Amino acid sequence: MDAAAPLKLAALDAEDLAIISAHLQDSVLKVRDLHWLPAEKRFVVEMNRFCWEAALDGGRRRGFERRRTAMNFDRVLSVKGQGIRKDTPDAVLELLAVEFLAGSEEPAGAVRLIFAGGGEIRLEVECVEARLADLGAAWQTNAMPTHDLAGQTAAPSSVRK
Repeated sequence: MDAAAPLKLAALDAEDLAIISAHLQDSVLKVRDLHWLPAEKRFVVEMNRFCWEAALDGGRRRGFERRRTAMNFDRVLSVKGQGIRKDTPDAVLELLAVEFLAGSEEPAGAVRLIFAGGGEIRLEVECVEARLADLGAAWQTNAMPTHDLAGQTAAPSSVRK
């Protein structure tokens, strides 16, 4: 994979979603970047993705980069949030993982977007149908996000004050 090339990925099952999740780990976004479009059965997330593929490019340090990225989920039946305040649109969220939980009638289930600090968005879906696309050129960032040994995430330096 060319680390400089924009990503375009699709997910049609839990395995595909796990790959996308790895690319989205430590993405940062604002609450205002979460969009539920019920008439279209679509949920869209805009974020600044940390480019792990550039940071970990064969063990050679190329520097650290972020890219503006959009992720959309189709066939979404409902959206529920926990620990995320809609009345704070400028609040910064850090995405830790995206996972699929199969329901009793597969391929239906739930997609969980898990954020640092305990926030979560749960999408009830007919099936996994998601797309990720980088929207533009990468920009340099000063540091790579870090995680402590207890599994807690430290805020990326790009959002620390």
